[in-house]
Amino acid sequence: MYVDSVNADERAPTRNGTSAAGSLGEPFRAEGTAVIISTRGRPDIVNSLVKQLSEQSRPPEHIFVIGSEAGDISGLPRDQHHLTVRVGRTGSAMQRNDGLALAGSRFAYIVFFDDDFVPSRFWLERMYNAFERRPGIVGLTGIVLADGTTTAGIRLDDAQAMVRERDSNHTYSDILGEGIRYGGNMGCNMAFRCSALHDIRFDERLPLYAWLEDADFRGQAERYGAVGRADALWGVHLGHKQGRGRGVTLGYSQIANALYLAKKGTVPISHLAALAAKNLLSNAVRSLRPEPFIDRRGRLLGNVIAVTDLIRGRIAPERILDL
Repeated sequence: MYVDSVNADERAPTRNGTSAAGSLGEPFRAEGTAVIISTRGRPDIVNSLVKQLSEQSRPPEHIFVIGSEAGDISGLPRDQHHLTVRVGRTGSAMQRNDGLALAGSRFAYIVFFDDDFVPSRFWLERMYNAFERRPGIVGLTGIVLADGTTTAGIRLDDAQAMVRERDSNHTYSDILGEGIRYGGNMGCNMAFRCSALHDIRFDERLPLYAWLEDADFRGQAERYGAVGRADALWGVHLGHKQGRGRGVTLGYSQIANALYLAKKGTVPISHLAALAAKNLLSNAVRSLRPEPFIDRRGRLLGNVIAVTDLIRGRIAPERILDL
């Protein structure tokens, strides 16, 4: 249930592409771009992203920001006609689904940015052009110039400087790689052709931080076409630690979510097995001398609890809600 709103669109169309408020029921033409941002515990960061999106070379037709509580969206401007803000359910998958429900079928392209992603000023324009040129592509992601999730995090000013420097080089590759491997950090910057989404949603059985929900969503979309990486799209992922889950819950999800998606069949088992093994080994080794910005021992404990639950036959993604 949404408990807070800004500029709510009372004429949102249904998912079948017709206007819910249209008196004659004429078909609704989907066009333009919508950006969906789920956010938790980072009001200043998400406010900065909304401002950056308004400065894009091709600004989005609409921005949907979905918080988990009122404090997540405090400070966002309340006088912009192209901005809709909601407090939705808690969890990345649920919040992104709430954004999809609000967007309906009005838009040709749906973009998902993490709240702490700093995109190129040309990201949306070049994304739009890539989709228009390649009708067989249903999804796109870009290049992450630097990823703060693997470090203590990247300062916003530093990230913006990196992006501005890259943007100032007007010669860029128009290469679009298809069939990109699973892995990396697609979820922080990804776009999809709305006509290919149909009934696709983020899996709400992946709660809270929703580890691997982007890979699952991509796997569903690939039933309708290719997902590619465009060299012309780039940005920096700040990797800020506010709003992220506890180490033990993330550690549990690293095992439980991988097993769940292997059974579901949306993500290659080889990728899931390698990722789970890598995380378990990394947490075990680095817990001896953990990085100050990562709760390695908490993650390792979560890994161990998940393996124990697997042996007992009760492992499930939702178990993190009880940890």
